[in-house]
Amino acid sequence: MSKKKLIELLNRALELEHAARIQYLSHAETISGPNAEPIIARLKEIAGDELKHEQIFREQLGALGATPSTSLAKTFSAKGTTEILETNLKNEMDAIDFYRTIIDEIRKSGDELKYEDFKLEHEVRHVIIDEMEHVEELRVLLGRQ
Repeated sequence: MSKKKLIELLNRALELEHAARIQYLSHAETISGPNAEPIIARLKEIAGDELKHEQIFREQLGALGATPSTSLAKTFSAKGTTEILETNLKNEMDAIDFYRTIIDEIRKSGDELKYEDFKLEHEVRHVIIDEMEHVEELRVLLGRQ
């Protein structure tokens, strides 16, 4: 695995987090109904977590001497509370799967990232744990504990 490939993966992760934050904030503005307020609050809180993930990936890219991406991954529109929650649940699960591939690539890095690998893996694991919490929370909001 090359450092170049890892930088590409980390930039893709940053783009996913950019998109996730924007998507959560947009979706929060379209929720309505008698139980809307706690769902809106939770979506906005998750968007704040995604901003923190952006910062983590940006900092790790900088530590590797790379330029962080300013691009945005694809976002998904949704209508109605259930569709919004389902869409974001799928995106969170897809992100976890993708971030696991980054962990695998870090472990394959060998001597090329000998002094960066543990810190980088720790930071990516932190993001994965947050995303797993989002999965749990979205499942609760969907009534699927």
